[in-house]
Amino acid sequence: MEWSRYWRSPDGGLEAMHAHFERHAYHRHSHETYSFGVTEDGHQAFRCRGGAHTSAAGMVIAFNPDDPHDGHPADELGFTYRIVHLGPELVADVLADIAGRPVGPPLFAAPVVADPVLAGDLRALHAALLGGAAALRRDELLTASVGALVARAATDRLRRRAAGGVAVRARRLLDERFLDDVGAGELAEAAGCSRFALYRAFRREFGMAPSDYQRQLRLRAARRLLAGGAAIGDVAARTGFADQSHLTRWFVRSYGVTPGVFRDARGRSRTWGPG
Repeated sequence: MEWSRYWRSPDGGLEAMHAHFERHAYHRHSHETYSFGVTEDGHQAFRCRGGAHTSAAGMVIAFNPDDPHDGHPADELGFTYRIVHLGPELVADVLADIAGRPVGPPLFAAPVVADPVLAGDLRALHAALLGGAAALRRDELLTASVGALVARAATDRLRRRAAGGVAVRARRLLDERFLDDVGAGELAEAAGCSRFALYRAFRREFGMAPSDYQRQLRLRAARRLLAGGAAIGDVAARTGFADQSHLTRWFVRSYGVTPGVFRDARGRSRTWGPG
């Protein structure tokens, strides 16, 4: 049986999920946060940065902000994993506190890391978040986890390639008008190329089709509204989804929990599925 538990901090800078999936497949998406997971049981397969990867029990998954990825069970037995999402500002604050000065944002070249020390630190942090540990204990574990991740897995060799002008112009239009019904012709005209050339350039630069990127922007807007306690039906109407069911379907495909579980997980864990 599939299930997931979700927790998020009141300020939204820190989120955590514990889940078991046997059939659920994540649609290609990305997060605005750093995302660090630990596979506890089974094998999780996913594509990220142009390559296919598998995370087995004890392995750590490391995604940079805006790393497009999907995910699904590698076999019929499914997988169980824990994942923590940390806002870039929170990571920067922790690293500045450790170093005693501002430091540049860490980058992680390998989406899968085999490191039992990192796995243990992340499990401890995750258990504290979902288990309702005191704030002081959570802060201590957060500092230890971020410090270990950067020291043991980050690299300064990874540099994001500057995106081509065609894709950037199209993305800028979608960023400004993601709630509008923007057609392929309008997007190609703004980018200054054919529809086919735009589609290829956008996928090459940003790892997903323009329609997927637009939906992701709508989902992120929905998350912000839900975090403020808005009604799910109102959120769907305000973020470009046909109805509550449409929003729920894509929310689950991208985040592994329903909009209601996410909304109600403020400062406490909430479960989706049989638990």
